[in-house]
Amino acid sequence: MKPNIAKRARVLVAEDQALAKSHMKYALDELGFEHVDYVVKPTQALNALSQQHYDAVICAYDLREDHGGYCLFETLKAQHLVPLTTGFIFTSADTSPEAVHAIVELQPDEFLAKPFSVNQLEKRLSKVIARKMVLNPIYQYMDEGNLEGALMAVEAFILEPKYAEYFPLALKVKGDLLLLSKRYDEAKSFFQGIINVQEFAWAKYGLCKSLVNLKEFEDAERAILSLALNLESNLASYDLLAELKIREEAFDDALECINIAREVSPRNVKRHQTAMELSRITHDYQEQFDSARKIVRYAKQSIHECAEHYLTAARAGVDFAMTSSPSEVSHIVQQTNDYLRELKTAYPKEDVAQQVHVINARICYLQNDSEKAKTMMESLDFRHWEDKPTEALIDSAKAFHEVGLQGNALKILEVLEQKLSDSDEPNLVSFYIKQEKREKASIPLSPKSLNNAAVLHYQQGDLAKSFNTFLQAYQVMPKNPAIALNLLQAITMRAKQGQPRINKVVSLVKRCRTTIESSELTEEQTQRYNNMKTVLNQVA
Repeated sequence: MKPNIAKRARVLVAEDQALAKSHMKYALDELGFEHVDYVVKPTQALNALSQQHYDAVICAYDLREDHGGYCLFETLKAQHLVPLTTGFIFTSADTSPEAVHAIVELQPDEFLAKPFSVNQLEKRLSKVIARKMVLNPIYQYMDEGNLEGALMAVEAFILEPKYAEYFPLALKVKGDLLLLSKRYDEAKSFFQGIINVQEFAWAKYGLCKSLVNLKEFEDAERAILSLALNLESNLASYDLLAELKIREEAFDDALECINIAREVSPRNVKRHQTAMELSRITHDYQEQFDSARKIVRYAKQSIHECAEHYLTAARAGVDFAMTSSPSEVSHIVQQTNDYLRELKTAYPKEDVAQQVHVINARICYLQNDSEKAKTMMESLDFRHWEDKPTEALIDSAKAFHEVGLQGNALKILEVLEQKLSDSDEPNLVSFYIKQEKREKASIPLSPKSLNNAAVLHYQQGDLAKSFNTFLQAYQVMPKNPAIALNLLQAITMRAKQGQPRINKVVSLVKRCRTTIESSELTEEQTQRYNNMKTVLNQVA
């Protein structure tokens, strides 16, 4: 460690394990650091960083309070208490893939696995502090939000031969600034030029990001798939591929990419939120509920925790129950009510009474008390309803539609559609609202009622009506194997009776079979499916 760096630098250490703290103190004393503050709690670290600038923070990932170092670093970044001029180093005894991916996603400057030697600490710490000091003018511009000033400072920096060892880092910063400035054409050329000289992973990622934003989707997908082969960047690759698929409106593919990334790094709340929004667009109600529950789980005691997450989980539970078999409804409703109870306990003063009222109305409908549900919805005071939260209005539209007040539902969705139509960026909520409006305008029945009506038509021998109603049910419940089976049954019966061939029947049969064959069937469902395969092959 250069003596001038150690003497000048101010360091904050967040460590609550006595032995580890003692080892750290010994190491920093040996390296000549004179300005070191020690804290044992995340709250103490927050207070220290709000009052004093530090050149480096050394933080234990496994702090035992407030969800540990992970949530502390998230909070510090959200509150801008760790400027780019401050280096952040995580230490952790947990080197499991899940922990390492979680740490890497937060993008600290360095990571040290415990136990570590004095030499290992010196190497990492001196490198971090040195580059923070050398690039300080550039980082100051970035902390101030002055991207143009930062770009000019980078250009001047890379003309100085004395800084040659820092040129790769400076070039990466330049690439980041071009992306932040949305200068995608310039960024594309810049990253391609870097790759032609040396294939840095960050340059490949920057090129992919530029291509996605330039809507050069074919080239972007090829570049992203190539990037995904690198284990260090495959997580970012799946996120980018999901972003690309969202722009292409290939939502099933986007959800698949997000799910792979979630499996690798499950603590990312934003990714669970994206999965929840994608799953409701694709009508995967079980996935929607699972994602909403994960949001609640991983957001607890973090900067992400809020009352809205409990409401989202409860609403997703109702959506899932609405499309589930009668035997499953009671259990799902119980889970939904659990989230409402947790909401009341965690946020007793939160003004969510009307939103909970709507959820309870939908639960009444689920429990076959349609009249009570309708009365509850009619009793709502909807003055100034345009000002209510978007998700609350979407849920109200669903409730009105379910109890037969289709006009009210469409009016809400129309206003929401106009409200969110100004943005050019891909917006999953906006797309979902348009889809809901389209479906609720063309299908007056709720998912729960659709299948019941179709089965009744089928039992009465009205194949035309049963087919049309099963088709509508499959449109809003394409992941439901029971619905897919019923629709195939209607198709085979039409074929046996020599009725006219259905438009696009081959594609429809294929989609139904995919739903069935990717689901876990009961013994009765398996038998039904096997019995109709011969006719289905003739139809297709």
